[in-house]
Amino acid sequence: MSSYRSGQVAEILGVSVDTVRRWADDGLFETTRSAGGQRLIDGASLARFLSERPEAFEVEGMVRSARNRFTGIVTSVRRDGLTALIEIRAGGHRIVSLITADGADELAVAPGDLAVAVVKATNVIIERPAG
Repeated sequence: MSSYRSGQVAEILGVSVDTVRRWADDGLFETTRSAGGQRLIDGASLARFLSERPEAFEVEGMVRSARNRFTGIVTSVRRDGLTALIEIRAGGHRIVSLITADGADELAVAPGDLAVAVVKATNVIIERPAG
């Protein structure tokens, strides 16, 4: 099961650490404490939060210059025969990639995992840290 520190979540979502702490205190996603007392956010719970509140990260009137690598949280993995549809929330961006089911299996990607969407022309490539 994936878990993240408040600072990691803040960086991925493009919000402040205080915002992440307030969301956690409001019970918007599940948290635990590490042996050292650090707050850890459950990845699957974070994925549900992101899926249920896509409007939370939209900034009205904001102009963005998208870069080609988006680090975010996997919110959905849907397999259908030979293909898999993977959705990632990275800050205000929702990235969806259609890859082979074998590729998704090799990545062992699941909701709540940290992943990087690499955009090249019309293709989105999903990367995941080893381990």
